[in-house]
Amino acid sequence: MASRIGVFPASGGLGTSIVNHLAKLVSATQLVLIARSPDKWTNLGQAGATLRSADYDQPATLDNAFNGVDVLMLISYASFEIEHRIQAHRTAIQAAIKSGVKHIFYSSLGFAGDLTNHSVAHVMGAHLETEQYLAGLTDKITYTSIREGIYSESFPIYTAWLDPSNPPTEITIPHSGTGPGVSWVKRDELGEATAKLITSYIDNPESFQYLNSKILLTGRREISLAETVDILGRAIGKPLKIREISIDEYVTLPQIGDKHTYHGVDLSREWATAWEAIRQGETAVVSLAMKEILGREPESYETTMQALIG
Repeated sequence: MASRIGVFPASGGLGTSIVNHLAKLVSATQLVLIARSPDKWTNLGQAGATLRSADYDQPATLDNAFNGVDVLMLISYASFEIEHRIQAHRTAIQAAIKSGVKHIFYSSLGFAGDLTNHSVAHVMGAHLETEQYLAGLTDKITYTSIREGIYSESFPIYTAWLDPSNPPTEITIPHSGTGPGVSWVKRDELGEATAKLITSYIDNPESFQYLNSKILLTGRREISLAETVDILGRAIGKPLKIREISIDEYVTLPQIGDKHTYHGVDLSREWATAWEAIRQGETAVVSLAMKEILGREPESYETTMQALIG
């Protein structure tokens, strides 16, 4: 009997991409798509996929969500709180073990350099803790942590919420723009590579290269924040430059507070640690894994931004 693949949550940007690519690689009958609102996958449900409703924020809904699933793609809780996020992940992992899941693919993040276990970025905290938690459960379940590189499409969060339709005269962030940069990677290519990793495991679990380990997926080259902003400016059609400000100034910018508030807590200052992580080279690593898995060079940042903005 063919292995059944669960994806949870199957409704966000990365989850949607992974599901779309899995649907090209396996039969719909092998898919168990779990989301707060799984009706977005009605077309795959009609083709034989199993659709289930579950929500990280309603832990009881996870109790039976993974029944019959052999391999689970667990996409991280969408916030950058640490304790709440860790607990959400642990609850889902324990539910998966109870349901008999054999292997978990976990969507981690591309900070922490070349697969190290340390990061100064607050946003990476829950990922590192979850990776450590999974590593302590290998007597019950196997896992692969996929450190999904920094999405090309996530540029607003690193550019003080730059709005391409109404660009400012300068980008004010607590970083000069020089020094180590980011190996930006297109989100849909991350989804494609992740789907291919899942099917590679299913095809031959015993010889799977990333059993009980981590893999980093990145774009083809490192790009400084100054060059990033220059590329964005060319796509928009307006020259853009960075003006470095202090963290104290950053957290008081009018567009910032609401963007970084989770469960009523403003985490703007915590978010600002991402720029220190970039400064220390955590996001500058270029991994060849994407090219190997995709069978081609990842799309360039310029191409992705021109299509998105231009």
